[in-house]
Amino acid sequence: MHDAVPNPVRDRLQACLDAQRAALAERGPVTPERRAEGLDALATALVRHAEDFAAAVAADFGHRSVHETKLADVYAVVAALRHARKNFRRWMRPRRRPIDWMFQPGRGRVLYQPLGVVGIIGPWNYPVQLTLSPLAGALAAGNRVMIKPSEITPRTSALLEQVVGQVFDPAEVAVVPGGPDVAKAFARLKLDHLLFTGSTAVGREVMRAAAENLVPVTLELGGKSPALVLADYSLDRAAERIAVGKLFNAGQTCIAPDYVLVPRGSQEAFVAAYRRAVSRLYPTLAGNPDYTAIVSERHVARLNRLVADARARGAGIHEINPGRDSFDAAGRKIAPVVLTGVPDDALVMGEEIFGPILPVIPYDDVEAACRFLAARPHPLALYLFGRDRALVDRVLARTVSGGVAVNDTLLHCVQEELPFGGVGASGMGAYHGEAGFRTFSHARSVFHQARVNGAGMTRPPYGGRMNRLLAMLLR
Repeated sequence: MHDAVPNPVRDRLQACLDAQRAALAERGPVTPERRAEGLDALATALVRHAEDFAAAVAADFGHRSVHETKLADVYAVVAALRHARKNFRRWMRPRRRPIDWMFQPGRGRVLYQPLGVVGIIGPWNYPVQLTLSPLAGALAAGNRVMIKPSEITPRTSALLEQVVGQVFDPAEVAVVPGGPDVAKAFARLKLDHLLFTGSTAVGREVMRAAAENLVPVTLELGGKSPALVLADYSLDRAAERIAVGKLFNAGQTCIAPDYVLVPRGSQEAFVAAYRRAVSRLYPTLAGNPDYTAIVSERHVARLNRLVADARARGAGIHEINPGRDSFDAAGRKIAPVVLTGVPDDALVMGEEIFGPILPVIPYDDVEAACRFLAARPHPLALYLFGRDRALVDRVLARTVSGGVAVNDTLLHCVQEELPFGGVGASGMGAYHGEAGFRTFSHARSVFHQARVNGAGMTRPPYGGRMNRLLAMLLR
């Protein structure tokens, strides 16, 4: 983030920001009527261009399941926009707050005001959802927004620029595509808030750049999200639901199950159950339109390096290829792999996997599993499979994660009434639904003094009267 940035890039971004600031100064915050109109229009445009987005994302990935794009990228955003459209007027109502008896009959309330100009830096793995879902909250709160989509998915980014441009004037919402030089300059802008979704390493650089201008940030960073299978839960059912979450988008999901903890002695049974589940979900792989490719050759090489390192350290490698397919390197599809006997210092246990590789780790008892999880950076998600509610609650009390799904995977992140965000190494801040509205709003406290009040009792000159008042207040 500290590399030299070409002046034309910086000047282009600054001109866009200046135009939005000028519109804000001239016209004031976006009106509720325009917020509603924009939310509706963007949802309609996404539905109209659903096939175009499916084609663009597939071209960027080499192959991406059309159904996964429509479900996770298009529908997820449409649902967020519709939810915000339905509820934002209720969210923005002033909230009455009680006033301490000493200052009555004064009145207190909180007004929710737009921050001003919000910046969004989107990722490549869900290039529509994770770029436009935050936009729903920012628009509902009445902000103007600048968006930097990922350069790794250029066709999708170009389509985002086109579709957003059909709905919004650039002084309202602007999409500014470009490479890493644009991202670096974008993170240095004097925005009123910046939301970044991506890796923890880049998140640190974004936060450092934003700090130069004291720009508050929301960081959605991912991390190694574990699945913990308790002894009272069916291995077959857990394996199937973990496989669904792991192999959606070929594991290229910030909340994908990264590894799984199973009771000691059940590793082989879990591997067999997972193999059966994968075979049902994906009877073939190479030519299967439901099975997504890895986004780039560089990412394929990284995943192969993780498996090679685990093999060199003595781990068991269990490849799952139900149709015995041959894989064309140019197609960038790789078969799911389960790893057993993985040492803790293996590369696959030290970095987010972001692919269809699943380490299986045994644990001796629930306390040992909780200690294992607590010793690691807080993940963005925890997947907990168990029937005993008291035991589930015990694990929840002993662990920390951004969010939790009990007895399933991924689905907590598409609930608009639940905040979505990380904690610690997996991020800071949250959005979705009302949480997004609050993130992109300033909660402005307002105190109304009554015409007749007792404030004069606390003004100088101080003396015996103040001493008596303090004695009463502090006793």
